[in-house]
Amino acid sequence: MDPSGSRTRAARLDASRGLASSRAPLRTLVVSDLHLGSRLGRDVLRRDAALDALLAALRDVDRLVLLGDVVELMEGRAIRAMEAAEPVLRAIGARVGRGREIVVVPGNHDGPLVRRWLRATGGPAAVDAAIPADATPALARVTAWLGPAAVRVRYPGVWLADGTWATHGHYLDRHLLPESGYGIARGLLGRLPRDGAAPVEYERAGGPSVTHVEAALAGRLPRPLAAAVDDLAEVLRAATMPGARRRMFRRRLAPLTALVLGAQMRRASIPALARVVHRLGVDSEWVVFGHVHRCGPLPGDDLRRWRGPGGRPRIANSGSWIYEPLLLHRAARPPHPYWPGGAVLLEDGRDPRALCLLEHLDAAALSPPQTRAGNRVGGAEIT
Repeated sequence: MDPSGSRTRAARLDASRGLASSRAPLRTLVVSDLHLGSRLGRDVLRRDAALDALLAALRDVDRLVLLGDVVELMEGRAIRAMEAAEPVLRAIGARVGRGREIVVVPGNHDGPLVRRWLRATGGPAAVDAAIPADATPALARVTAWLGPAAVRVRYPGVWLADGTWATHGHYLDRHLLPESGYGIARGLLGRLPRDGAAPVEYERAGGPSVTHVEAALAGRLPRPLAAAVDDLAEVLRAATMPGARRRMFRRRLAPLTALVLGAQMRRASIPALARVVHRLGVDSEWVVFGHVHRCGPLPGDDLRRWRGPGGRPRIANSGSWIYEPLLLHRAARPPHPYWPGGAVLLEDGRDPRALCLLEHLDAAALSPPQTRAGNRVGGAEIT
């Protein structure tokens, strides 16, 4: 397997189709950033209405791709998160059923599913490395819950079709700061991989992770402070935009905040992702990713902003299944780029298409109920 990502067309096409017949049309649904078991209860798939909508969407697809951050394993509450994730993943696996396929591609928040195996094997060496379903005890549990569907695991990405590569997208974080200028990037993010890099170089890049700090604080602080930290993570992305002012972050201005974050994603995250694709040598027409929670491109988006340098690759984002109060608040209405329920649909012979599966649900059905005892989701308190 070529670690550069430039595998032959035939090899990529064969790998992309999994169990599907090479002659049969293939419909693939990509979802990411479920964050099941989040302490703050913002993961909407623990609401019956949201889960029912996803299960309905799975009726007429041949393959489901879980593109990272499926289970929230970075808040120091892995046991509780796995307990919360189990019924949701079992329902998904049962709906997909025998004869169809689920592909799991871990991200950063569920990285512990594969991290020990990667360290033990020195991988990943390829951009679509095959991971044993029982590589770790936690991964074995997740893949078992997703049965009776056929489950395969790839990391850090997977070929979904000839010319279409999907990855969670967390490698892009390494390229969000300047690579020069008094060594800022080296000091904060570690040594950056260069052209011709293998994925393992991103795994070994070193440096402290903002994501790790955010998750640790959200998992350990008292609930009001944890919620503030979670909101702050969104504010920081917007605050990196020139001219962003404090008043933009008031909840009554959630639409403006979402607009600013969308601009930041297009101006920083998409170029950073394109840099990752280039440095890994991934030769693709399309790249599907998650991570930044901004579904797109949607109607009204400038398609020129959803491309790498020179127009390649074209890029789509699968959004998230998280209710984010800072961006939505209870006055928000779909269609909205940060509305929970994002997905990307791939059909043979057509371009990937971003869509939202929860546009029929309002904020009251998706936001976590607030009680004096804490957040209650599905009748059980999340502590």
